Amino acid sequence: MTRQVLGSLLVAAAIVAIAIVVVTARLGPTSVAEQDAREERLDQRLDFREELRKEREDRLKRSDDGD
Repeated sequence: MTRQVLGSLLVAAAIVAIAIVVVTARLGPTSVAEQDAREERLDQRLDFREELRKEREDRLKRSDDGD
């Protein structure tokens, strides 16, 4: 009986290890901090583009008002 319990525990450990490998391979080892940093960089780029767009619109308005 002890041998059967040990065998069951080994099989269970193998199943868990395989599940971890499959999930990690599928999702990647990206940490939450890396994902947050990536999202922050994206937000900064979007904000920068929005600022450029507003500046461009302001310049166009000023040039149209000057005509």
